[in-house]
Amino acid sequence: MKRSVYSLVLANEVIEEVDKLAYSMNTSRSNLINQILAERVELHTPEMRMKDIFTQLEELMSQNFQQLSLPTDNIWAVKSPLRYKYRPTIKYSFELFRSFHGCVGKLKVSFRTQSKGFIDIVDSFFNCWVAIEEKYIGKYFKSGIPQKISDGRFERDFYEIKSGTLTDKKISVWVSQYIKLIDTCIQIYFDNLEDTNKAIKTIEKLYNDNLKDGTPIL
Repeated sequence: MKRSVYSLVLANEVIEEVDKLAYSMNTSRSNLINQILAERVELHTPEMRMKDIFTQLEELMSQNFQQLSLPTDNIWAVKSPLRYKYRPTIKYSFELFRSFHGCVGKLKVSFRTQSKGFIDIVDSFFNCWVAIEEKYIGKYFKSGIPQKISDGRFERDFYEIKSGTLTDKKISVWVSQYIKLIDTCIQIYFDNLEDTNKAIKTIEKLYNDNLKDGTPIL
């Protein structure tokens, strides 16, 4: 949805209240006014879609994951504990893009740690994960799956495979399933550090079992 700049003459008292409300909602004055006007004329904006998707994600991820508050309205995040020594946490943040076509959003997975040994293990898992994804769904991406691994961090873009097939529900369900799957597989990997080959086989089987034919977003 294209945006343009318009001049509006509003009372100072109105702007003051709008700014207070926008601050409480972690959004901007312009975005809040845009949402209010859109609701008035019954227009569903990208921001409304984002809110709907994130609300559904919160419901789908209510168990075993802790919701995180973020200062932006297009990013949603959760964290979960890892059964490993000092109980590090895994953070999953998902950024939604406004277009909802082509590249729909980006998932980032990260750990709060400075341990070189821990980061090496995490990178080892992510490299295995990328190899498994390339094996099973790499055919959908001519230049390879858009993923990035860097110092214990993993980024993954999600795409709409067939234009016009994505609904808010489909996005929230697929993203929640993906996060739950990778979270489970990370734990399996750390539970079997003495036999990573066994862990990789288990993870690959789990990935294959959870892969659904015809999924509209990858």
